[in-house]
Amino acid sequence: MARALAGARVLLDDGFHDDLALVLDDAGRIAALVPDAQARQHAGTVQDLGGGWLLPGFIDAQVNGGGGVLFNNDTSPEAIAAIGRAHRRFGTTGFLPTLISDGAQVMERAIGAVRAAIAAGVPGVLGIHLEGPYLAPARKGTHDAGRFRVPDAAEVAMATALDNGITLVTLAPEQVPADIIRAFVARGAIVAAGHTAATYAQACAGLGAGVRGFTHLYNAMSPLQGREPGVVGAALEHRDSWCGVIVDGVHVHPASLRVALAAKPRGKVFLVTDAMPMVGSDDPSFELYGQAITAVDGVVRNGDGALAGSALDMATAVRNCVQLLGLPLEEAARMAATYPARFLGLEGRTGRIAAGLQADLVLLDQTLQVRETWIGGVSSGA
Repeated sequence: MARALAGARVLLDDGFHDDLALVLDDAGRIAALVPDAQARQHAGTVQDLGGGWLLPGFIDAQVNGGGGVLFNNDTSPEAIAAIGRAHRRFGTTGFLPTLISDGAQVMERAIGAVRAAIAAGVPGVLGIHLEGPYLAPARKGTHDAGRFRVPDAAEVAMATALDNGITLVTLAPEQVPADIIRAFVARGAIVAAGHTAATYAQACAGLGAGVRGFTHLYNAMSPLQGREPGVVGAALEHRDSWCGVIVDGVHVHPASLRVALAAKPRGKVFLVTDAMPMVGSDDPSFELYGQAITAVDGVVRNGDGALAGSALDMATAVRNCVQLLGLPLEEAARMAATYPARFLGLEGRTGRIAAGLQADLVLLDQTLQVRETWIGGVSSGA
């Protein structure tokens, strides 16, 4: 007999609906959306959600760590699972473990760990995000510029070796030749510009070579100025590119985020956390490259005082969109789920609540706190 989820406000493509229930099949998909009363009468098992908002599960394309684990420091399937568990508590049902700039051997281990985690069915892992090491020293942030390099054909092949998931590569387009960018794209990678000192012209050339998006817009990139639009100007002007944003009230001023939302076509700006190990952990510190990184009052900095990722989770990012940016909850939810799914090419699988899609879901209470999540129809309480 079918099982159903009922008793919540359900976010569909055209907004929230009351008195609807989700019927789930045995494969973890949404089989149908039916009137609440019909589900209660005919479904074999009905879970009454007791109110709240039922949203598509959040998708985070930039997760460096969580649960006390930094991916760079532990490139294992077990570490990926621990990171996923930590973020699932905050509504994330799909994520890309993110490797900060490192050596080729570490990259190979990380790619192998992601391959193994996906093959083993670790909940939520979608692929890998290689944030560097093909970056600009002038915009390095907390990355180690001593590890930066220009990839050759052999390294492109290594970096795109994941054969059962998504590969997202962040690079500086002024540091990487256009033919190498095209090679990444030809091998199936999604390429984003980030940690870049490119001019506007260089950023546009990168877009022409296949750059699809921009990693943590405004941060670690050349700014918009009157006579030199920089990377930010190229990102805001380009209609087809995507922009990830960190909405924590620290990385970007709310006014700048509102400018981005006004400039870009709707759906082209999505949420990321750039989360570090303290998300889902009581320990505010960790080590990267042998250096202590600490969160103080929720702000993560390295020993030089530079921002070093965030202590942000996706549920908080959604709340911040509502409270700091004045967005409706339904649009904040789409920025956390629907739009990143489209950016990653997963719109036919997840990111929305619709018949035929995977039952990746998050239930928020009246205060927008996470009450329950489902990945492939399996509850976080199971």
